[in-house]
Amino acid sequence: MTEFVPADADADGLERVRGQIWRNGEAVEGFELDRLSTCLEDDETLAWADLECPSHETLAHVAAQLDLDPFAVEDSVAASERVKTVSYAGHTFFMVYAVSLRDDADEADAGAQRESSGAPYARARLFDLHRISIFVKRNVLVTVRLTPDFQMEEVRRRWAASDAMQYGIGALLHGLLDVVADGHFEAVQRLDDEIEDLEGLLFDERVSGRELQRRTYDLRRDLVILRRVVFPMREIIAAIQRRRFVNHAPPELDPHFSDLYDHALHATEWIESLRDMITTVFETNLTLADARLNTVMKKLTGWAAIIAVPTLITGFYGENVPFPGAYETSGFVTSVVLIVLVVVTLYISFRRRDWL
Repeated sequence: MTEFVPADADADGLERVRGQIWRNGEAVEGFELDRLSTCLEDDETLAWADLECPSHETLAHVAAQLDLDPFAVEDSVAASERVKTVSYAGHTFFMVYAVSLRDDADEADAGAQRESSGAPYARARLFDLHRISIFVKRNVLVTVRLTPDFQMEEVRRRWAASDAMQYGIGALLHGLLDVVADGHFEAVQRLDDEIEDLEGLLFDERVSGRELQRRTYDLRRDLVILRRVVFPMREIIAAIQRRRFVNHAPPELDPHFSDLYDHALHATEWIESLRDMITTVFETNLTLADARLNTVMKKLTGWAAIIAVPTLITGFYGENVPFPGAYETSGFVTSVVLIVLVVVTLYISFRRRDWL
C-alpha cells in the first residue's frame, strides 16, 4: 500500500493519503489520486483510496474525479452523523463507526489528567469511536476518516490475505465492514466482562453503594453509545445482501455477507441482553440498599427499645415522691435487677427475630 503526504497538507503533516490499485487481483506499485478517474474506465482494476484528516482541497479533488454527490461529501466531514447508507446517482455512500478498545494505560492516563485538573470523578470510556465514511463507485472505494487513531493496516492485511479479491469491489467492502464488525464484537465482550465484575461487587460489603452506582451509570452510558453504532450495522449489511446498493457484488460473496450479518445480529442481541443485565444490576443495587436500610432501622429500633428500659426505670426511681424502697438499699437492688432482666429479655427476643 502506498502512502504519501500531500504537498498542501498542514504543517504538522496530519493529512495523509493512502491507496492501492489492483489489476487482475495483483497489487500495482505506486498510487496517485489522479489515477482514480482512470480506474473507473478500466474494468480489470480495483482502486482504494484512504483519506485521513483530508483537507478541503483534497476532498474536493476526489469528489470532482468521481463525481460524488455534494451532500454525501458534506456528510463525510460533518461534525456528527449517524450510521447510514444512501444510494446516490452513480455511487453509494456508507457511514459506519469503528470501535477500538482502550488499554489500562490509556485509562490510567485519563484518570491522572482528571485528577491533576481537579475535575470530578468520571471513568474514561472503555472504547473509542472512529467514524469512517465510505464511497463506492463501480470499481473504486474511497474511505474518509477525520481522526488518525483507527488503524487501517488491519483492513489492508485482511485484503491482502483474502482470496476474494477476484470478486471485485464487493470483496473490498466486505473486508472493511468485517474489521468494523469485529471491533464491535470485542467491545461488547469487554462490556460483558465489566458487567460481570460489577455483579460480583454487589454483595461485597467493602464496596460503597455510591461507587457501585457510579460504575453502573458509566457502564450504562458506554452501552448506550455502543448500541447506537452497532444496531444500524444490520440494516447496512442487509441492504448489501439485497443488492440495493452494491449491485456488482457477485453471488459468490453472499455467504461472506451472510456470515457478516450473523456477526452483526449476534452483537445486537448480545447488547440487548447486556441492557437487561445492567438494568438488573441497577435494580438489585437499589433493592440491596433498601434492605440494608431496613436492617439498620431494625437495629436502631432494637437498641433504642433496650436503652429505653433503664431510662424508664431509673427515671421512675428518681421521682421526688414516696415509693416502696425509696432511699433504701433494697430499692436500688430491685431497680438494678429489674433493669437487667428486662434488658436481657429484650435482647434475646430481638436476636431471635434477627433484629440485632
